[in-house]
This record gives sequence, structure tokens and C-alpha cells, in this order.
Amino acid sequence: MIRVRGLTKRYGATTAVDRLDFDVHPGVVTGFLGPNGAGKSTTMRMILGLDTPTAGTATVNGRRYRDLPAPTREVGALLDPGAAHPGRTARAHLLWLARGAGLPRRRVEEVLDLVGLASAAHRRVGGFSLGMRQRLGIAAALLGDPGVLLFDEPVNGLDPEGIRWIRGLLRDLAAEGRTVLVSSHLMSEMQATADHVLVIGRGRLIADVGVAELTARGSGDVRVAAADPAVLAAALAAEGAAVRTADDGALLVGGLDAARVGEVALRRRIALRELTPRRASLEEAFMELTAASVQHRSGTTPVPEGSPA
Repeated sequence: MIRVRGLTKRYGATTAVDRLDFDVHPGVVTGFLGPNGAGKSTTMRMILGLDTPTAGTATVNGRRYRDLPAPTREVGALLDPGAAHPGRTARAHLLWLARGAGLPRRRVEEVLDLVGLASAAHRRVGGFSLGMRQRLGIAAALLGDPGVLLFDEPVNGLDPEGIRWIRGLLRDLAAEGRTVLVSSHLMSEMQATADHVLVIGRGRLIADVGVAELTARGSGDVRVAAADPAVLAAALAAEGAAVRTADDGALLVGGLDAARVGEVALRRRIALRELTPRRASLEEAFMELTAASVQHRSGTTPVPEGSPA
């Protein structure tokens, strides 16, 4: 279990993390979400003892990381897939880590097989693709068979098969009773993988909630396909609805529920072919929740940036 209380990190006049309080529980995949610059990576580094908090505490199983008697056996982390020396082979890199942690050599073979790198064990890391480096970083995180795992953007560089694999791996690790914290900017993956999410913005906690509850909070919309969409769109706009057109010509209506949309169509005698209320996606709910916390905006709707915080 990870416990954070009053966690704060300042760099001069800049507060990167501001009095965070949260718990990450075993048995679930917890997504760690926030706009670029929100403080996600800084928080994870403080949990791992790589950065010293200005105030507050971050503990793993009741202890600070530096006080753990055998940290590799309790905590595994992927923060930087480029951390392996490019001149070493994948197997040599993991053997070096295993030797330092007092782990048996057989564990290296086990994790290489687990992450799909057994056939590349004797290749130098410098020749690896980004996706292969990610797999090697995950192997290193799993080396000590730890009960607590932290992954920062684990799907970066993975192909569709690799993304499906990491999704299943994270859920399997949680099902084994491990504590799994995953930072990602890919909302579709978090919706498919996470059970619970922590959302931060400008270093502060915005939400600590289940994925289903968060998406239920989002405004959502109503999808409607009509015989005369232009007339219906104008009528709905006159009722105060926000109307946009989907790629297939259907209308996506915000601000009115499905019953009200149907009443407007009936009054105008417009035949409907579809009338479907839609719950907000995790991405839509996230965008609504963090709208005030985005540091860099384009001229249109802000989107999460690709680089981690």
C-alpha cells in the first residue's frame, strides 16, 4: 500500500506538488492522471525516494522507501525506459540489477520470458526499439517480485499487441493482490485498465474516485440521427442545447437529456432513427475536471499533452 500525506514539493517560488493526500490500495489498478506539468512524475519520484519532499510524507507499506530493508523485493518501478546502459545486453542489465539486490539468477530468465524478451536476451540494449526498452524496464520493475508497482507512461512506444499485453499484465498484477499505480496520458487505456483514478492539477488533488463514478459525473451527451438533421439542430439550439455533428452525420447534443430531445423532435414532426444517451468517456470527464488546471492551451479545446508531468 502507498500512503501520501501532506506531500509538498517546491522549487524556489514554484510549487510542483501541493499538500497531496491519497492512498493507493492493493488489488486494484489505480490510474494517476493530470495535465502536463501537474506534478505526477514528481510525486512518483518522491514516493520512490528520488526527490526529497519539502513537506509531508510518502510511505510504502508504512515506511519511507529509504527505510525499506529490501526495497527491490517490496517496490518495483518503471520511470525511465532509457535507464539501461546501451552497451549491455538485456540479460546482462537484469543480472547486474539482480546481483545488487541479492536475487537469484533464475529470476532474470523468468522476467525476460514474462515480458516477451527471451529471444532478445543477448542483444545490446542500444539496438532496442522504444517498445523493447519499455518491456525491459517492466522486467526490471518485476525482478524482485514486489507487491507494490509504479509505472510512469508504460505504454509509450508499444505497438497494439504490446498495449494489449501491458493492459492484461497490469490487471493480472492487481488481481494477485499487488498495489499498482500507473501514470498515463492515454485516457482510452486508463478507461480500459484502471479501476480507480487519482487526478491532480497544478500539484493539487482534484479527484480520488472510481473510474465508473468519474465518468458518471461527466456531462455526456445524446446521440440522435434524424430525417432532417439541420432543422432539428436549429430547433435544439433554440432550446439552449450545444449541438455538434458526428462524422456519420448524427447529432451529438449536450445540455438536454434524451427525453427533451425527443420532445423537440416531436413538436417539429421530425422522424428520428436513433436517440441514444451517452455517458461521458473518461477522457471527456477528465477534460471537464481539469479544464482550470491546464497550463498550456491552444486556441481550441485543451487536450492532455504527450509528455509526462
